[in-house]
Amino acid sequence: MKKSWYGSAFLLLSISLVVILSGCSSKGDAAASGEAAGNQPKTLKIKIADTNTNPVFRVAADKGFFKKHGIDAEIITFASPAEGVNALFIKQVDVAYGADFPVLNAVSKGGYSIIASAGQATDQAAAAWKLYVRDNIQSAADLKGKNLSFIRGTFIPYLWDEYLKEQGIALSDVTLTGQGGFDEAFIALKQGDIDAAWVIGSALVDKLAALEGVHELSDMSKTPVRLGMGLVSGDEFIQANPDGIGEFLAAVNEASTYAQAHPDEVADLMYAEVKQPKENTLKDLPLNPWIIGFTPAAYDSLAGQKKYMIDAGIIEKDFDLESKLNLEPLKQVLLDTVTYGK
Repeated sequence: MKKSWYGSAFLLLSISLVVILSGCSSKGDAAASGEAAGNQPKTLKIKIADTNTNPVFRVAADKGFFKKHGIDAEIITFASPAEGVNALFIKQVDVAYGADFPVLNAVSKGGYSIIASAGQATDQAAAAWKLYVRDNIQSAADLKGKNLSFIRGTFIPYLWDEYLKEQGIALSDVTLTGQGGFDEAFIALKQGDIDAAWVIGSALVDKLAALEGVHELSDMSKTPVRLGMGLVSGDEFIQANPDGIGEFLAAVNEASTYAQAHPDEVADLMYAEVKQPKENTLKDLPLNPWIIGFTPAAYDSLAGQKKYMIDAGIIEKDFDLESKLNLEPLKQVLLDTVTYGK
């Protein structure tokens, strides 16, 4: 009997020790799990305005750069970058990109800031913009009295103004017809509803080159206009997610570098996602490299475009351009790329 009692006590003691040790182990595992979870980067959901011809955001998503930087990206496609910028106003997207014109239009309204430049203000990039005209127009002088296309919300009226000015033609000497996108401009030119249009993208240029009754007259590199491009977001979104915005820009920077180094992969991706012919991606990719940062040249491009927009009454109220730059998130991740102000 005594022996049985000792055996039972020993058994109970053993069970208690197992429970205690198990509890310690569970607690330790929980702590370790919590520590591991704490090391995980916070995921930020971002809705991004994009177009069918831009590969950078799609590369960032497909190749895991967004995931690596804790970005849960939703890419929303628009007919033009200007439409994407306009989507910021109704909170359909959180971040958009575009030429200086729509970006300045956004920040002039208040509540929005430029978070980075993406480059492109080069002669090579300018040459990608082609001027196609009907065959009865053999020189710039023949544009007088004609119906000229522009994409609404873009810099193209400014381009027309500068191009025509050099030819001794005033904007009042022509009719400007606004359209929603380049496909609409293509159809209008094909049907004879307009006489001339500026276009970009080798897929569209190839279609126009094959179209009877039209031809290429010039390109933007033969004008004084050079196209800057920027990324813009709402001030509330930036202030709520400064680290996330920085990680987003770091991911885009990695994606743009990857895209230039792996053109064949990008061509396959663009065909799979938007059915853009591979040869067109391979033609366009080296002409439009995204270089994330912010330089004095980027600021000068914005300042020049801003002056035109104010002088033309497109922006009614002047504003301090420097106050519309929020480059702190960019500086946190890519400090060396921000040379403006140094």
